Amino acid sequence: MKIPSRTLAVLAATALTVSACSKDTPSTAPAPGGAGQGGVGVDLPRADSDFWNAYAGYVPEKATEVGVELTATTNSQNNIQTLISNVDSMVTQGAKAIVMAPQDTGAIGPKLDELAGKGIPVVSVDTRPDSGKLYMVVRADNRAYGTKACEFLGEKLGGKGKVIEFQGALSSINGRDRSEAFKECMDTKYPDITVFEEPTDWEGSKAQAALETRLATDPDIKGVYMQAGGVFLDPTLQVLKQRGLLVPPGDPKHIFIVSNDGIPQEFDAIRKGHIDATVSQPADSYAGIALYWAKQAMAGVQPKEGPTEHGSTVIKLPNGFEDQLPAPLVTKDNVDDPALWGNSTKS
Repeated sequence: MKIPSRTLAVLAATALTVSACSKDTPSTAPAPGGAGQGGVGVDLPRADSDFWNAYAGYVPEKATEVGVELTATTNSQNNIQTLISNVDSMVTQGAKAIVMAPQDTGAIGPKLDELAGKGIPVVSVDTRPDSGKLYMVVRADNRAYGTKACEFLGEKLGGKGKVIEFQGALSSINGRDRSEAFKECMDTKYPDITVFEEPTDWEGSKAQAALETRLATDPDIKGVYMQAGGVFLDPTLQVLKQRGLLVPPGDPKHIFIVSNDGIPQEFDAIRKGHIDATVSQPADSYAGIALYWAKQAMAGVQPKEGPTEHGSTVIKLPNGFEDQLPAPLVTKDNVDDPALWGNSTKS
């Protein structure tokens, strides 16, 4: 994905907040790239998602804005062993901090503890490792994703009908958070809606197969919750188009769809009436804030709980801290908002 230069004022504002985004920032922080700072190794989690490709495009730009040197950038392709190997390589190359996004949040714990023992802080982006010591997690409230999706579909369906849910990998805290919150909300607020939970392991082909099967057995499905638009959007729209169900919201055959990611392709689909909403994950802020915290870690700054100057909240975890970034619901009413990162980057 080619990410062109962004000149919108909102991104200039983002750059300013990243450079001074926490009340914990020391007034005498070392100069960018100065002595003792070292470099940051960044592992990208996968290349088969438009969201993560957008994130990858922001990494070098945000590194320059924050003032950190990138020791290396690797891609673990959704494989935990590859991630571990990549991290070892970056440490060998001299990385003093690591930014990663482990997709298997249960298996990365021992490596995190090993890095902590070597004095190498880790910032995890979008995913919260189940165990292992880390400096900071940078992610949005993923339970809120599931709740927002539930409430949107529940309202659109009038509290009745059938919904299919493409669950992310349940080995991932994100997949669990979104799935559990969606279920709790549906059970509590919309008990007359039937939910078909379809595990996908974040694979578009599995979502496509599940949708084809469910529409064959339950042609009256009226709602879809896609936990990751970056991998589920195209397969879903292909199936609906083949079945003559890719129709605008006013058509009785319309199936209401809410997604998660906030990529440009989702925004285009909302404008066309192909899907109805998405929760926008801030790919630009994920990159910028993660590198900011990596720099803070190398400077020896201890995070503190509470609000930040970039509109988020830091909470304490058993194994570190988490910076919870805002993630708005996007519908036809606000899809053209220039403050949304999906409107400032093109695929």
